[in-house]
Amino acid sequence: MPNDRRNWNQRLPEFLIEAETLLAKSEECLSHLQLINNDKDAIDCMLSTLLKLANKANALALEAVSEFSLHIHGLLSHAQNHMELHDQALDALKDCFTLMAWQLELVDHTTGQLGLDSSEQTSLIEAFAFQVGQSPGQALAASRPLALVSYPQKQA
Repeated sequence: MPNDRRNWNQRLPEFLIEAETLLAKSEECLSHLQLINNDKDAIDCMLSTLLKLANKANALALEAVSEFSLHIHGLLSHAQNHMELHDQALDALKDCFTLMAWQLELVDHTTGQLGLDSSEQTSLIEAFAFQVGQSPGQALAASRPLALVSYPQKQA
């Protein structure tokens, strides 16, 4: 189904630039976490940028990007409250960011669709879920109900 939001094709280039910036910021936070384990500020920064990315993607009806961001957000949020993020978890998170960056490059500028199946997203979400102590099925089900909420502009 084509993207049906108004004027999306005019807003898409701006979104892609902002999404790239948000992902770069998330990757910087991830690098920080690899140096300073479980730094709350770095985790909060990633959570904020993931939520902002999900909101922006949702506004353009880019469901695959929005839902992927929300899944990662949900798992990361749960993990920060229940465990330390070890190297394997951070590697799995980096793989998620890499796929998301790649997917953003593949958004069709004419239709707004991402012409890929969701199997790689699902496998990366499951891998990250496993690393943070959640079962794969539980991870996908638990992160689905996350609603898009407003965010303060200065957070991300």
